[in-house]
Amino acid sequence: MVTLPALAPAYPELWLALSAMALLMFGVFRGDGSTRMVSWLAVLVLLIAVALVAMQPAGSVLTFGGLFVSDGFGRFAKVLILLGSAFSIILSLGYNRYERMERFEYPVLILLASTGMMMMVSANDLIALYLGLELQSLSLYVLAAFKRDSGRATEAGLKYFVLGALSSGMLLYGASMIYGFAGSTSFTQIAVALGGQASIGLVVGIVFLSAGLAFKVSAVPFHMWTPDVYEGAPTPVTAFFAVAPKIAAMALFVRAILTPFGEVAHEWQQIIIVVSTLSMLLGAFAAIAQTNIKRLMAYSSIGHVGYALIGLAAGTEEGVRGILIYLAIYLAMNVGTFACILCMRQKDQMVEGVSDLAGLAKTHPGMALLLAGFMFSLAGVPPLAGFFGKFYIFMSAINAGLYTLAVIGVLSSVVGAYYYLRIVKIMYFDEASEPLAKPVRGELGAVMTVTGLFTMLFFIWPAPLLSMAATAARSLFP
Repeated sequence: MVTLPALAPAYPELWLALSAMALLMFGVFRGDGSTRMVSWLAVLVLLIAVALVAMQPAGSVLTFGGLFVSDGFGRFAKVLILLGSAFSIILSLGYNRYERMERFEYPVLILLASTGMMMMVSANDLIALYLGLELQSLSLYVLAAFKRDSGRATEAGLKYFVLGALSSGMLLYGASMIYGFAGSTSFTQIAVALGGQASIGLVVGIVFLSAGLAFKVSAVPFHMWTPDVYEGAPTPVTAFFAVAPKIAAMALFVRAILTPFGEVAHEWQQIIIVVSTLSMLLGAFAAIAQTNIKRLMAYSSIGHVGYALIGLAAGTEEGVRGILIYLAIYLAMNVGTFACILCMRQKDQMVEGVSDLAGLAKTHPGMALLLAGFMFSLAGVPPLAGFFGKFYIFMSAINAGLYTLAVIGVLSSVVGAYYYLRIVKIMYFDEASEPLAKPVRGELGAVMTVTGLFTMLFFIWPAPLLSMAATAARSLFP
């Protein structure tokens, strides 16, 4: 029998699950008029969960019979996931009211998705991995199609659901192959069973497992859902997809590959290198022709996943540290950018064209300055935060001897800078045919300001984040 103290490593997940059920019942009895209150309560729940994660003792602790692990790596990723989810709920408040999407199920679904994401990050077993993944995915399918009277949103939800089911099938097939050849689903036991050598059957299992996980992080060639879902889903949902699930899936990818298969890196390293290279190149070149800013951000996210995968390809503690630093900075840049996108309105209608930003510097100088900062940071221009993210990733590749991959990363970053700087050029030098309406103040302004200050002033005191990321990465390499 599992006692309550034995469940201590999973307290944040239990808190989220119980709170989601409580808020669901509260919303049922109060009706859709309670949406704003439920949303703010959900943000409070997520912040309390951050505190619960931060209060957990240092070191690695197992529970649920070894299926669930709480360690420094998991705690770091969970804080990012919870902050990303909280920001996403805050971003949705004004949009849902304007678009008549105010339903209390929305923040509850984000809480349930966050619970699944945290389960993914702490999974120490293939079965636990799949349970967390499906809890997250089922919530995300509903969120993608949440705007029920929109054909585009319905199409986005359906595409995501069908392709997500396909990726789950591939992941399960890979897991069954690994279980068949290793004799266990536990990451620790798989590593012991391998003994530094992998059979052909096990390599096939790793390939299918990697394919399923690559879909979740929208890496090439499993990216096909990303542009359509990003464009069709409601903008706050797109913002959520761009941060929290991406961070959770990347953290899961790192743990699921390095913990059981770290000793046979030569068997899977080529897969990650190819996926990373293709993702960076596609993200750099495909975004150039985009006229819809949400589609542009979709291809941008594919490129950034490619950069993050460089750290996994390195397979070292320095590589994992680079990934964690990158994910933290990526969270701030994307949340801020989507806050700006949510301010794009003309005559009470949301607009998504890149050309709609023309003349923004004259009509909304503060918003233009912040969006320019996010674009420069996404391009990796020093001394903004995005430069540091890429710097530590590329250094980990160079120190691991992956010189070609690092060079491709740098060249892709140069190409990608074109479409980010084009947005800055449009904002500052093009004349507006119809200026944007005054941006929504309050929550959106606060989110833009906080993320903008972090992105632009990160270089002044980067030490805390670098130190925490180093400690978290060390926990994966005992």
